[in-house]
Amino acid sequence: MPSVEVIHDFDPWRNPLCTCPRKYSFDPYTGCAHRCLYCYITSYIPRAFECRPKKDLLKRLERDLRKIDKRRIISMSNSSDPYPPVEAELKLTRACIKLFAEEGCRLLVITKSDLVARDADLLAEMCAAVSVTITTLREEISRRLEPGAPDPSERLAALKKLADRGVPVAVRLDPVIPSINDGDVEEIIEAAANAGVSHITSSTYKLRPDSWRRMRREFPDVAAQLAQLYFERGERHRNSWYLPLELRRKLMKRIRAACDERDLTFASCREDLAGLTSAASCDGSHLVRSAS
Repeated sequence: MPSVEVIHDFDPWRNPLCTCPRKYSFDPYTGCAHRCLYCYITSYIPRAFECRPKKDLLKRLERDLRKIDKRRIISMSNSSDPYPPVEAELKLTRACIKLFAEEGCRLLVITKSDLVARDADLLAEMCAAVSVTITTLREEISRRLEPGAPDPSERLAALKKLADRGVPVAVRLDPVIPSINDGDVEEIIEAAANAGVSHITSSTYKLRPDSWRRMRREFPDVAAQLAQLYFERGERHRNSWYLPLELRRKLMKRIRAACDERDLTFASCREDLAGLTSAASCDGSHLVRSAS
């Protein structure tokens, strides 16, 4: 691909467990105000929980759009949420979506914010799909896990609004954390199906030192159990600790079964679990229609 500035090939550290289709990655903002305890961006983005718009973003985006393959999906965003609270005022992400629509781009929006429903008018008229992360329906747990993110009920309402406008929607049930939100998965899937969701992507918590410090402080009552699962029984994959394979398989099989009961497609993310996927893509890219 010719030299670009803000749109890049999606290549998550050349991770052999990644099964995402070939796509582009794009983030309107650097850093994320949602401040999720489990977030991995603190391991590679300076001031990761301080959200700031990229300098001269629209000019740089316009230049990149003249160079990329418009048939390939743009995934927005993979590091910093495209709908931080400041987006309500700045409308920077909305301006980017307008440019994508004008250029006939295919877009997969990944977010944890109900603000995405504001842009249903644009998304419904282009080749786009939206995936919203929901880790629990219990607001008290969500406030601890994701202190800067909207309540789960607001995210579900946003999914319903998008689906009602004809925008294909998915849920990322991610991450699943033993003794914190693993008991919530069936309830989340039922609520997602009722909101019009057709696909679920799920994965377990991949522990990194920085996120583990936050988790351990906030959930000291389960820290010892998690430490045993990850450090004594789990496995190291590059710079992350994984749950034991059999436990990961058990959790993902539960989620797949719940999806099957509600006629939702399912895929896991970087779990090394061949045979469980029932969807054409792991990330929901298959929901984005091709340009006519």
